[in-house]
Amino acid sequence: MKNIIIKEGMKAPDFTLNGSDKKEHKLSDYLGKKIILYFYPKDNTPGCSVEAQDFKNCFDDVSNKNTVILGVSRDSLKSHDKFIAKYDLPFILLSDEDETVCNMYNVMKEKKMFGKICYGIERSTFIINEEGIITKAYRKVKVPGHVDDVLTNI
Repeated sequence: MKNIIIKEGMKAPDFTLNGSDKKEHKLSDYLGKKIILYFYPKDNTPGCSVEAQDFKNCFDDVSNKNTVILGVSRDSLKSHDKFIAKYDLPFILLSDEDETVCNMYNVMKEKKMFGKICYGIERSTFIINEEGIITKAYRKVKVPGHVDDVLTNI
């Protein structure tokens, strides 16, 4: 599964991850709803905090469109708990500490930070329809305006 190219029109790869609500979440359990599946680098960092708050601010609109928001990072559930408490986030964050799902969706990339090369999550969002098909894939996401763009495509 690691080398599959994820693209619009294909079935979203199924997975199971532990969520911030202390339950297991299987992507296929959400069939019948639209999903905003967003991958972000790290809890409580500036860009990720703004992105999470932007999703929070549109949560009611998204929910009214039969859509769920699932955030994924390599952070622990304990880290997610602090992040959710700090920003009062109303949606589930999933923990992918071993990078299985990140690799499945091909979001792990070499990045340059402060002149050093590191390996981390490339901010990415996938919109998945009620049948489990990826209808929109955003790569190399820039936070300003991103959530507004996502809302026009759900």
